[in-house]
Amino acid sequence: MRPWLTPPTGEAAALTARFAAIVPVLETARLRLRAPTIADFAAYEEIYHSDRWPGDGEAGSDEDAWLDYNQMLASWMLRGIGLFAVETNDGTLIGFASIDHEWGDPEVEIGWMLTAAAEGQGFATEAGAALMRFATSQGRTSVVSYMGKNHPRSAAVSERLGGVRDPKAEAALNNDTYVYRHYLEDRP
Repeated sequence: MRPWLTPPTGEAAALTARFAAIVPVLETARLRLRAPTIADFAAYEEIYHSDRWPGDGEAGSDEDAWLDYNQMLASWMLRGIGLFAVETNDGTLIGFASIDHEWGDPEVEIGWMLTAAAEGQGFATEAGAALMRFATSQGRTSVVSYMGKNHPRSAAVSERLGGVRDPKAEAALNNDTYVYRHYLEDRP
């Protein structure tokens, strides 16, 4: 039993709904990117503990997953960017996409993480394109995608989105991370 995962009720639930309504909803041909909820955390946690986690393959504890989730949600209040839950048009939650500036990262990043069942169907590319349009609407001229070198499928998504490896940004990180730069100036 994990009582911190119990959804709020009453006035707290109403307040939560008002905050969630501030988060933009991004729609594509097959997807809807929306504000995450407590109920979505189970899928986030499953991805966090899998080999699909976009980091270096060293996911932490359940508490680390919860703290990461909370950090990504808090980013909406602090920076006006953050985590989206990604669902298909029929409402099935298939993963998460984010535009965020996490602790230790030199730049604003876009990223995606999907459930195993959703992989290989072009959903990450579609969500990534929606994030890039959102970043452009905020006046950004570029964003990056950071990923561990053990994630060739995410690298392929970055390349499909027009991302190019940035050796200078990679060298500045001093670790085993690929940095793909996405230039946004020519995006519709």
